[in-house]
Amino acid sequence: MSFEVAGEKYDRFMGRYSRALAPAFIAFARPIGPVLDIGCGPGPLTSELAKTFEVSAVDPSQAFVAACRARVPNADVRVAPGETLPFADGSFGASMSQLVLSFVRDPDTFAAESRRVVRPGGVVAACMWEADGLGLVTPFWAAARALDANAPDESRMRFRTAGELEELWRGAGVRDVEVATIECSSEYDGFDDYWEPFTYGIGPAGTYLMALPEEVREALREETRDRLPKGPLTIVARAVAVRGHA
Repeated sequence: MSFEVAGEKYDRFMGRYSRALAPAFIAFARPIGPVLDIGCGPGPLTSELAKTFEVSAVDPSQAFVAACRARVPNADVRVAPGETLPFADGSFGASMSQLVLSFVRDPDTFAAESRRVVRPGGVVAACMWEADGLGLVTPFWAAARALDANAPDESRMRFRTAGELEELWRGAGVRDVEVATIECSSEYDGFDDYWEPFTYGIGPAGTYLMALPEEVREALREETRDRLPKGPLTIVARAVAVRGHA
């Protein structure tokens, strides 16, 4: 599964939702500065945090780190996975991770590191798309399963429910755990504007699409088109979020 893509391509696929989600996620998390953005991608959450806080960020993707550095030049942005954060204990008032947890290799270590780098009493927060909550991919996967009964089901990925997030956070020793649902949306000019970013090969849907033979990709495109209204589109997404104290 690839996330090693140019920041501009990520922006057209998932970044349009990440940018819309970031202010609502910050409002829920109620962070204390300085803040660490873990799994920053090209910087949608980092950029929003930098309006108010001193911010640092990490991501394992070189391309995303370069994009985030360019967009938030005052931030300390480093190449690192969330499981081995290059910061001392208690370095931050808050750590936040947006749309990352379903893709990390070791979620328990990721959660423990998220708490470790936050000083006692600071905020530890994360969010992930709710199961069946990412409207962007719902018609895509429905169309894929109509053509292939063995197509993946992205909604079954881990940490897409409030219960899973709460359990992970409590297991990492985070206190005063709260969960919530956050909603955002994105606008598209029409089907072509919606479809093209899938061809960038980003995330589960893009990876699945680009592995298909060309004629199957075209069939999936038309099957997806049939499941969406004609003309401009407004697509809603719901995230589940968790916060607590170190």
